[in-house]
Amino acid sequence: MSIHIGHQIQEEIKNQGRTTTWFAKQICCTRENVYDIFKRSNLDTELLKRISNVLNHNFFQDLAEDINN
Repeated sequence: MSIHIGHQIQEEIKNQGRTTTWFAKQICCTRENVYDIFKRSNLDTELLKRISNVLNHNFFQDLAEDINN
């Protein structure tokens, strides 16, 4: 089963006890844009890199593990 990256990001934010508002500020966008990210099944690699850095979580590794399964 393929990873839905938007859901993974949303879950990681929740697991860290962060808010959508906090996350939006960290990646310099609006809350509305964050909710759009949560709906996406794929993302631009530069955006995913920024998100990985902000959340200190390697989403690329998650995707690589999905490929190997």
